Amino acid sequence: MKEPIAVGVVGCGYWGPNLVRNFSALPNCRMRAMCDTSEARLKHMKSVYPEVEGITDFERFLRDMDVDAVVVATPVKYHYLLAKASLLAGKHTLIEKPMAASAAECEELIEIATRNGLVLMVGHTFLYSAPVQKIADIVGAGDIGEIRYINSRRLNLGLFQKDINVAWDLAPHDISIILHILGESPLTVNCQGNAHVTPGIEDITNISLSFRHKRFATIQSSWLEPRKVRDMTIVGTRRMIVYDDLQTNEKIRIYDVRVERPPHYDTFADFHYSYHYGDSYIPHIRQEEPLKAECQHFLDCIETGTTPLTSGHDGLELVRILEAASASLKDRGAPVVLSRQHETPSYLGRNNVAKVLGAEPVCA
Repeated sequence: MKEPIAVGVVGCGYWGPNLVRNFSALPNCRMRAMCDTSEARLKHMKSVYPEVEGITDFERFLRDMDVDAVVVATPVKYHYLLAKASLLAGKHTLIEKPMAASAAECEELIEIATRNGLVLMVGHTFLYSAPVQKIADIVGAGDIGEIRYINSRRLNLGLFQKDINVAWDLAPHDISIILHILGESPLTVNCQGNAHVTPGIEDITNISLSFRHKRFATIQSSWLEPRKVRDMTIVGTRRMIVYDDLQTNEKIRIYDVRVERPPHYDTFADFHYSYHYGDSYIPHIRQEEPLKAECQHFLDCIETGTTPLTSGHDGLELVRILEAASASLKDRGAPVVLSRQHETPSYLGRNNVAKVLGAEPVCA
């Protein structure tokens, strides 16, 4: 029997405890250590996980805790420095989204991981969720026809961040899903927004992504909404999908509706749009915590040496889009053209998801 993989989590604030919980429950993992600058946080975590070491010194964490892999779940401004130190110490590394504060930082982390033969993975958690896998499968099967546009909303009251704006905080979820569903990177990025609470940190943004064949996507992000909203609409030429992540059991609904333009007409009087109204249905989805699947996938990639579904290149592509959104924001929403020189992200191939995750095939 193989020795379990020893994992250490850096950052025990908002998201870190969820990672500790999931890694602690996996059979091929030994949750070895937790690192945080707050002794109070570590004390609380030790009360829940007494068998896991707690330490405030990151250098000693890398040197003395004997971990095989490090998970970085700190504020974004620390991602690059902590992940770089982890990789240079020979540790496989999982970084929460977004991967780093700049594309240049992402590129350096990718180079170090490649040079040292280490797994570098980014926590684009929604790509490990059953609803998104189901949507990708339905789209890949051609069930909804050609995608015309995608509209996404991720809104709530808070949590306000101090070092990044709402686009960098919330939009990565939606961007990763959109790239995954469309199977390609955008051509241009537009972004508008405003800072109402903290000067210089936008708390509401609207991002538009344009793709080939006149397809586009819009992403609305806000920390100022009275209601929590987590939904996405995918409009195809044959059918439409509504994905509401706040629903407990009916997260996806497919609508058999569309509008068609008559191909030929002689006079304006002959011109009539054709509206089709069919039934709607809710596909069955196997329920599993996406973070659990993500953590298991990280361990599997370490054991087999395979490239993660959400690799460093995927993290780089997402940060490039966020950087373009920031540039557009400063230029009052002017479009920013993305260069095509970078490698295509590994998850931009929607048909490989079930294979990569070892899941059962799903059908529309």
